[in-house]
Amino acid sequence: MRKAVKKYLDMVQAPDRDFQDRMFLMMTAVMQVAVFIVFLIDILLKENIVEIVALGTTLLIYPLICYLGLRYDKIKYCRMFMALGIVFGILPVVFFYGGGMRGGAVIWFSISYLFIGVILTGRWRTVMLTLLSLLAVVMYYLSFSYPNMVKVHSTRMSLLDSLASVILVGIVTYATVRFQSQLYLRENERAKRVAEKVEEMSKAQSQFFSNMSHEIRTPINTIIGLNEMILREDVSDEVAEDAANIQAAGKLLLHLINDILDMSKIESGQMELKPVDYHAGDMLSEIVAMLWIRAKDKGLEFHVNVAPDIPAKLYGDEVRIKQILINVLNNAIKYTKEGSVTLSVQCAKRSGDDISIVYSVTDTGMGIKKESIPYLFTAFKRVDEEKNRYIEGTGLGLSIVKQLVDMMKGNITVNSVYTKGTTFNIEIPQKAVSGDYLGELDIEKHHSLNRHKEYIQKFEAPDARVLVVDDNESNLLVVTKLLRSTGVKLDTATSGKDALQKTLDNKYDVIFMDHLMPEMDGIECEHKIRSQTGGMCREAKITALTANAGEDVRQMFRKEGFDGYLEKPVTGDALENELVRLLPDELVHMIADGTKIAEESIQWMQSNERRRPVAITTESVADLPEELINRYGIGVLPHMVVTSEGTFRDGLEIETNGLLAYMENPDNKVRTKVFGAKEHEVFFADRLLDANNIIHIVISSEVENSGYPAALEAAAAFGNVEVVDSRHLSSGQGLMVLEACEMAQDGKTSQEIVEALKGMENKIHTSFIVNDLEFLARAGQVSSRVANLTRAFMIRPMLVMKKGKLKIGNVFFGTKENAWKKYIESVLMNASHIDKSILFVTYVGLTARDMELIRKYIEERVKFDRIYFQKASPAIAVNCGAGTFGLLYKE
Repeated sequence: MRKAVKKYLDMVQAPDRDFQDRMFLMMTAVMQVAVFIVFLIDILLKENIVEIVALGTTLLIYPLICYLGLRYDKIKYCRMFMALGIVFGILPVVFFYGGGMRGGAVIWFSISYLFIGVILTGRWRTVMLTLLSLLAVVMYYLSFSYPNMVKVHSTRMSLLDSLASVILVGIVTYATVRFQSQLYLRENERAKRVAEKVEEMSKAQSQFFSNMSHEIRTPINTIIGLNEMILREDVSDEVAEDAANIQAAGKLLLHLINDILDMSKIESGQMELKPVDYHAGDMLSEIVAMLWIRAKDKGLEFHVNVAPDIPAKLYGDEVRIKQILINVLNNAIKYTKEGSVTLSVQCAKRSGDDISIVYSVTDTGMGIKKESIPYLFTAFKRVDEEKNRYIEGTGLGLSIVKQLVDMMKGNITVNSVYTKGTTFNIEIPQKAVSGDYLGELDIEKHHSLNRHKEYIQKFEAPDARVLVVDDNESNLLVVTKLLRSTGVKLDTATSGKDALQKTLDNKYDVIFMDHLMPEMDGIECEHKIRSQTGGMCREAKITALTANAGEDVRQMFRKEGFDGYLEKPVTGDALENELVRLLPDELVHMIADGTKIAEESIQWMQSNERRRPVAITTESVADLPEELINRYGIGVLPHMVVTSEGTFRDGLEIETNGLLAYMENPDNKVRTKVFGAKEHEVFFADRLLDANNIIHIVISSEVENSGYPAALEAAAAFGNVEVVDSRHLSSGQGLMVLEACEMAQDGKTSQEIVEALKGMENKIHTSFIVNDLEFLARAGQVSSRVANLTRAFMIRPMLVMKKGKLKIGNVFFGTKENAWKKYIESVLMNASHIDKSILFVTYVGLTARDMELIRKYIEERVKFDRIYFQKASPAIAVNCGAGTFGLLYKE
């Protein structure tokens, strides 16, 4: 018996068994115990023999049904049978022979609802609950209309029956709920363990992909680099063509590696788009150059048709668009045995600068079966595997293409006739940067079959000294040979320790530093070079030369203070461009006939720029004039304005007057929000391109939608970003920003500026007079009742920043001109305590006449050196409304 009970309990707790089955087994056991107790009580109380027989039958039949269901794996049918037995068997008998409405059957109705609700699912549960409800109605009706049908209990019998039923039903309910809670807790813990395991596997997978990328890129770097040297030499056409084939194969292998890494990033949500200005013709020419040789080797014709109305310069993610086209063209060439592959480019839609470019790739290959098209974009899935079993590839290309197109809010469609060919149409929204067009562009004529490429020297720098640090001898050989023609004095080091010794003894202008090296990696070595006591290279330009690819890697090197970043395999052009960018101008002698250094090469800062010791950044709500932002080079992170029409960047994509017009309709809801920590982190990383330290001054942390928490979280990822809570808003915050800029220009350190700013909160006056509280009421800052009262009695409140919070400091009555004059007089009352160098009049929706009147009132009280009338940003205007302005100054 004990063994059977244990086996039964194991089945109830088995995690691989269906949840409803486990609940059924548990409730059946508990109900059987309860029925057995009721059976004994009925015998003791000498209940009606029909009720006793019904309960006894239940005690015999239900365990048998349960046993058969388990043995033949038919638990589902057992649940249905038992539910029917309860509704049409046990409940009617217990009700009519157990005292009716005055017996214990009434209480057993509730547990029946629970039993059916837990053990059944779907439509069958709905049916049985409906039948149970109808049964209750019918039995109550019959007991009321035909009382003789019910075997009436004595008062004593009814009380005992009800008491026993209440206790037993309560126990059954408690046991069911507790067991269900335990099941949920166990499943939750199990789910957490599975999630943690999946996360660990995901991290391990990402680490594997990263390591694989590094390990494969290192030998590819040697192959492509040394092969480039062959192409530079005066060799025969046959050798040149062989070298060109090696170059194409190497780039294709690199492309496959990038596919695997990209799939990993997309799955982990780390893939980000990086739109830039790019030349459409150059991009298309580069794509054709990469794939021309493959089509030629297969004997295919390769055509490129570009519409003349394509803008010459576009704004989009050039790298990802190129990746999409290479993947689709690569597939077209791969699956086409004879005939041609054609790339067509045309402009589909145009609305101002917003355009949609359609790239069509057509081949005469084997085509795709209709039933296979839905699986085209599935990772690792190759359709028609019988025909394609000899085709090489990862099976990732089109999956990545689909996800990248979706990320760009584009669209990709496939038209195919099996055995006849396929056309992919890819539509990608972009922006036109200039009014120029490509015109008649004949890309094909630029690609002859002669693969010999003449190397053209760009510059010489015989007085420059360069150090290359890499633990791989082949990589050192590649860089040495690729830079040979520049004439630079080049030293090599095979470890971080070796590099530190060389930088102690020699002064290098530029250092190319490998990342992953044993004992001391490149980042640690770079930090030690920067702080090396007695070192001669503390100010040297250091570029990371790494086999680890990706934007996250680039961001990491930015944070760590590197001056540049090059991915392996590195080309001679990339190395030379980086040297020209980093070397002092006086050391570089450009060759008269040399080609222009590519503007699109990886650039983190202009060569004539020096890193600033301290950069000051803030938010768009600081309400600073463009003139001052440009003069001090202030980095500005916008807030966001959210409307039913979309989300817009404050001051960049939405303008204050337009927003006020939109809000004239009281049904139009507008709110503001700030960027999260991730966006702040990217913002800081970009600002650190030309600065060693950042001081970021934010709106008061006490007001709604302050950027302080997100900025603080993001700053934790850097060792050189300080976040300062201004305790003010609008131009009051801006005054603190200007003060910080002045101190930075005076050569103050980051720590000195931060300390000085801490004492400025009480020296800045921030106040506004609000014409109408309607906007504040709509923003939830004040109640609509208060707003209506102020409007009815022509009350114009004055809002003042105190201890970081916006409070009512005073109220003025009468016309707006009268209230404005009184406000200005009260604010500028103690003229001797005011710093008269600068005053901000930050306003929302004022006319030129209004501003002249305000200027007149101000100059009657105090003569300021400079008065800036600054329109408040949309994010500030949302809460104020037209007719609001404030006086903001230092005391």
